[in-house]
Amino acid sequence: MHTTASLMEQMGQLGLNPKGTVLVHSSFKSIGDVQGGADAVLDALERYMSEGLLVLPTHTWSYINAENPRFSVLDSPSCVGVLPELFRGRSGVVRSWHPTHSVAALGVEAVEFTAGDERWDTPCARGSVWGKLLDREAEIVLLGVDLRRNTFIHGIEEWLDIPGRLTDGHEPLITITPNGTEIPVPSRRHCGLSWSQHFWKVEGVLEAGGAIRRGRLGDAPVMVCGTVETTAILKEMLIDNPHLFSDNEPLHGEDKPEPLPKTPRS
Repeated sequence: MHTTASLMEQMGQLGLNPKGTVLVHSSFKSIGDVQGGADAVLDALERYMSEGLLVLPTHTWSYINAENPRFSVLDSPSCVGVLPELFRGRSGVVRSWHPTHSVAALGVEAVEFTAGDERWDTPCARGSVWGKLLDREAEIVLLGVDLRRNTFIHGIEEWLDIPGRLTDGHEPLITITPNGTEIPVPSRRHCGLSWSQHFWKVEGVLEAGGAIRRGRLGDAPVMVCGTVETTAILKEMLIDNPHLFSDNEPLHGEDKPEPLPKTPRS
């Protein structure tokens, strides 16, 4: 059985910088038996990153929409798994105010990192937390999940203005702040095909380019993605081929991964 201490030891083996910025996309069940359950996993992450910044996605895109437009920073549950939902309620954790693609953060400069996302009308604007991950040279931990969960890649596509990724019009969404103030946040959304289902196809290219390293946390396979390296490689690929993620065909004969469950996704 895994423990908080054994998980922290594995984090060190992954080479994570405890004073840096780490965002974790996760499948809790993939970790296996952990003494203390999901809270023990969060304890391990928090203790390991106690001198840095720990970030988890707390997205609500699956149910915040034009028909249900009110996003409560305090009360709206995350739609992307057990660990994010528990994490957002922990002491000291700060949640950003974007109505569909919020994150929760704990640690160094958490308030500054999460501030201002309600100003942007797209899910992953360059000035949002997703762009700040790049500014901070953050690493993204894919814990028991693959690149199809990596929301940061949506950001790279958005910053390059890849066509067909966002709606032209806006939904009249509303963010309810922790003090109860209601802020209109007109929002464009990801549209068309589920583009993230195609992100897997660049895994080999990213690994060969040094953007991905591998390890384990508990029983779960882990990929650690550097935001700087991932951005550099995918920017070049997308400029050369803006339709890179428009189909689900492998680049070099790779095997297609198993279908993802309907939720959560990036």
